[in-house]
Amino acid sequence: MRGDPGYEDIKLPLASGSRRIHGSVARDLGVAILAGRYAPGDVLPGEIEFSEQLKVSRTAYREAVRILSAKGLVESRPRTGTRVTQRSRWNLLDPDILAWAFEAEPSETFIRDLFELRMIVEPAAAALAAERRSGLDISRMGHALEEMGRYGLATEIGRAADQSFHNTILEAARNGPLMALSSSIAAAVTWTTIFKQRRSALPRDPMPDHRILYEAIVAGDPAAARAAMTELVRLALADTELSLKA
Repeated sequence: MRGDPGYEDIKLPLASGSRRIHGSVARDLGVAILAGRYAPGDVLPGEIEFSEQLKVSRTAYREAVRILSAKGLVESRPRTGTRVTQRSRWNLLDPDILAWAFEAEPSETFIRDLFELRMIVEPAAAALAAERRSGLDISRMGHALEEMGRYGLATEIGRAADQSFHNTILEAARNGPLMALSSSIAAAVTWTTIFKQRRSALPRDPMPDHRILYEAIVAGDPAAARAAMTELVRLALADTELSLKA
């Protein structure tokens, strides 16, 4: 609840944090697309009209469209203009798109899809990490746990530590293609953590689950690490579903 100790009003941060005008325009348009204000197949207003509407230069608008096009959200063609693409073409694992989706209040389906992705990837990564982790990996995970415990997940520092903890597990798996998913998984962890605290504090303390996982990886026990990560993600989904009903 808002009166609980350690509770902090959660505000969704900007996606990429870019202070350049075209980055801000791309974010605004991205959020509008993810929120459904522009549906797949819709043609965005013309360059001149939109630039005047947003009070930015045409160059800034063109750069913003290039950013969105690279992420699969829009396509520009001569004569037909800039059109929102089908959702199947969106790079939903792009950290910016994940951030924009949560700024736009994501659907329950999308949130559950993210947790399904985590459940597919993270338990297997934890098992590999238990087999392949180095002393440095263990040290980094231990430090992240200390920071999470000290600051809590309702703070930016605590959430950064949580992101580091999960990211280090992916790195410790020593699998190149898996590491390519690290920024996306880290973004999913961070945004779902923020989302489930947007109206009230966490319903339970997630630290014991993280410590059990850490101990399994330190012990070099792949089966225990897989089971601990599976339970951690399952409980995180349960917390998020409670917040959806709030």
